[in-house]
Amino acid sequence: MTPWRYVLAAFFFLLIYFSVSGNVLGQEQQEQPKTRILFLLDASGSMLAKWENSDRMSVAKDLLAQLVDSLERYDNVEVALRVYGHQFGRERNDCKDTRLEVPFSNNSTDAIQKKLKDIIPRGNTPITYSLQQSAADFPDEKTRNVIILITDGLESCGGDPCAMSLALQKKRIFLRPFVIGIGIEPQQEKQLSCIGEYFNAADVQTFETVLTQIVTQALSKTTVNVELLNEQGQAVESNVNMTFLNSLTGQPEYNYVHYKGSDGKADMLEIDALLPYDLVVNTTPAVVERNISIRPGKHNVIKVKSPQGTLHLRQDGPTPYGVLSAIVRPHGEEQTLHVQQFGEQYKYLAGKYDLEILTMPRIYMKGVELKQGQTNTITIPPPGQLAIPSQMKGYGSVYLLDENGNQRWLFNLPEENSKVTVALQPGNYRLVYRTKTAQASKFTDVKDFSIRSGATTTVKIFNR
Repeated sequence: MTPWRYVLAAFFFLLIYFSVSGNVLGQEQQEQPKTRILFLLDASGSMLAKWENSDRMSVAKDLLAQLVDSLERYDNVEVALRVYGHQFGRERNDCKDTRLEVPFSNNSTDAIQKKLKDIIPRGNTPITYSLQQSAADFPDEKTRNVIILITDGLESCGGDPCAMSLALQKKRIFLRPFVIGIGIEPQQEKQLSCIGEYFNAADVQTFETVLTQIVTQALSKTTVNVELLNEQGQAVESNVNMTFLNSLTGQPEYNYVHYKGSDGKADMLEIDALLPYDLVVNTTPAVVERNISIRPGKHNVIKVKSPQGTLHLRQDGPTPYGVLSAIVRPHGEEQTLHVQQFGEQYKYLAGKYDLEILTMPRIYMKGVELKQGQTNTITIPPPGQLAIPSQMKGYGSVYLLDENGNQRWLFNLPEENSKVTVALQPGNYRLVYRTKTAQASKFTDVKDFSIRSGATTTVKIFNR
């Protein structure tokens, strides 16, 4: 048995072990969706180049034949073969030289192995067009679609394979493309690595290893747990919603409410390692970890710093406001973060916040600090009431007076009826009013008054 066959045999023994096991790292096994792997094989003329004791195409054919043979035993895996550059010679310069030689089916192994024997490298390298055509190769149903591109050259038809790959991934045509470069110069690797996850097969042994590694990524189960850390790096936070977003599409792939067991450790979650993720921990405000690193077939620990403190809004005594709320903003910023009701205790990321309490007049509090694991209780005095018993028609306003005698407009009285009862915070105020029947500005009444907590102040308006 040749060395690469030992590698493949060991790999598939592990796959059998995991497939029959009822558990993966303590988590119950879930039914896995079907995985479809499309091998996209370069058969341009350069694949006839000598490679160690053979040529590039012969090595690729031999290893692919062995690989698809080993995959045949799995009920939830299907493979297909698309080839480009093999139908016409380079003199024709055909940039649509690509064909699905063997479609997906439950028994495609023999067909792929036979087709590989017949392929002769001849023409160009239309990678972009081949990727575009591959979109129709995958049956229209919910499966895990994977492309493995094997090439020894760059796009030769003026297309943009990177843009095409990205567009197809965003449409969920396939989850992730893998690219194996054979004999690619280092300065050219960037033009292939943007298509998908790139592997440089510098020699035959590396090519063997890379093929096995890619299939391991595609088929092995992957688990994660998320540790929500405080400011000291301790995993103490929990019970927070968190979302694994597809970093390409922005769409949610998994939604969880974080859980810690009786041992104080976060539970383990199974995710698909073929997708790229942003992790959003939905604290207030949210914490976003971009492009989190996931090792396929392994257990991954994701650490997110998300210390939280609690804001408790309290008003002593009964209040005529009804349900009183406060607008909470990040310190020094304008956007509304949350609207919190009085009597509620709510968690925020540790830090400083600005409050706008919706009293009359409004109370502004800047730089309210919330510390990890602590509760900051904000208490405001109960309001009093302004009562105007007069039923007059006219024009009037109420102003707040500061300690220097400056006035600030608060609200206007109704024109059709001045009889109102209004809750106001304790302080000094001024009423300015003219009835509709008054025939000159000089008949404007100005009355100053004070409001005390829990008390009613009556101000009368007289017809002039």
